Amino acid sequence: MIPRELRAEIRRLFYAEHWKIGTIAKELNLHRDTVRAAIEADSFVRAGLVRPSMLDPYHGFITDTLKQYPRLRSTRLHEMLRARGYKGTVIQLRRVVARLRPRPAPEAYLRLTALPGEEGQVDWGHFGHVTIGRARRPVMAFVMVLSYSRAIHVEFFLDQGMESFLLGHVRAFDAFDGVPRRLLYDNLKSAVLERSGQVVRFNPRLMEFAGHYHFMPRPCAPARGNEKGRVERQIRYLRDSFFAAREFRDIADLQRQFVEWRDAVAHKREHPDDKTRNVAEAFEAEKPSLVALPSNPFDTRTVVAVKVEKQPYVRFDGNRYSVPHRLVRKTLTLVATFEQVRVLDGATEVASHTRSWSKGEVIEDQRHIQALWDDKHAAGVHRGRDYLIKCVPKASQLLRALADRNEPLAAQVRALNILIDQHGAEVVRRAVDEALTRETPRATSVAHLIALDKRATKQHPAFQVPLPNRPELRDMRVIPHDLETYDGLTKDTQSED
Repeated sequence: MIPRELRAEIRRLFYAEHWKIGTIAKELNLHRDTVRAAIEADSFVRAGLVRPSMLDPYHGFITDTLKQYPRLRSTRLHEMLRARGYKGTVIQLRRVVARLRPRPAPEAYLRLTALPGEEGQVDWGHFGHVTIGRARRPVMAFVMVLSYSRAIHVEFFLDQGMESFLLGHVRAFDAFDGVPRRLLYDNLKSAVLERSGQVVRFNPRLMEFAGHYHFMPRPCAPARGNEKGRVERQIRYLRDSFFAAREFRDIADLQRQFVEWRDAVAHKREHPDDKTRNVAEAFEAEKPSLVALPSNPFDTRTVVAVKVEKQPYVRFDGNRYSVPHRLVRKTLTLVATFEQVRVLDGATEVASHTRSWSKGEVIEDQRHIQALWDDKHAAGVHRGRDYLIKCVPKASQLLRALADRNEPLAAQVRALNILIDQHGAEVVRRAVDEALTRETPRATSVAHLIALDKRATKQHPAFQVPLPNRPELRDMRVIPHDLETYDGLTKDTQSED
């Protein structure tokens, strides 16, 4: 078998150009029999043969069922036919259904026109993804088009949340320096919460926003994308003319590039309905008809209640932000913009961070961490001090003397507790009493006195008199090797040593 195009070419060369069969075969690199078969009329046009089918008895049932249920699937119809005795496959049924299914009559559409300043159309466009840290974020374009002039404004975001939706409106209104009287939406969850027939329940936040800017939101009818065809075409135009093969560092850089492209390209193009002017000229003519902006912009910040964990952090958008440790287990208010995250305790700001668009990040204010560390350290000092005074009551006098000299107590408490662990409370108690008597209230002095006591005891085991009761030891600096100077020690005892 050869393609029909080649068969047609063979017949043209033979009947119109009067080439010989051998010439045609040689030029087209074909066999003579192939050329001869192609120029035979009965081979070129064949009468279609109608073969009997297992579905022939069911044509009437299929036609009637499809008239009643035009969208019925072939698989369901196959089950109905099998119950009526059909033994064939669904593949054969699909061919018949494709031929017998009633086709809706093509619908004619009216050309929609808008008065200056009367209508704007709004929609989201998806422009791929970007990787930020450990997060893969979608690049979403909020698009608003003025129906009369085709002026366009786009705001790029990394999400499709309600706050980004409202912020896109605010920046578009600022770019247009006015507000259209009516905004047309697709059935977005940000705009329409639910609908039943012609009854629509709008998002309360959008209605509050519309009341602030004095416009009327209007949703498209279901499955009627043609009603907002202007914004749909602008998204396609934006995708093909602006975004294709474009490189950008971040969303801010992409937004800057769009503004330059809009002013230099999009608004300089010919107006679709008026060939005598461009979009920028039509927009200038439409501006006076727009509703004036209110004196203050709408607050589009994200406001959510967050609970502080057992660690001093709050979670937001997949990341953790530090707060003062005194607020653990409390519920606070988080206020977020595209650039910043603030945490409030009532009306008081307790933390402020640069917003992270990554995921799984821990964003910390070093002041929060340092305060927690200082508190933990101070708590450890207090616990050590309590333990020290419990073991050595007179240690409180020693610490008070150190405090009067403005000396740090933490290291002193820690050193004294180490001495207690090493030598026992009784030995440290005697040494502290002696240090207070000598007016040398320091841990190093206590350690020195313990060392003196230990050396004296090591040289003469019978020497067990407590330091405070040995006046002759109070002025000692070095333990003498001759123990005869000590009371209670005899020559016999020395000889025993």
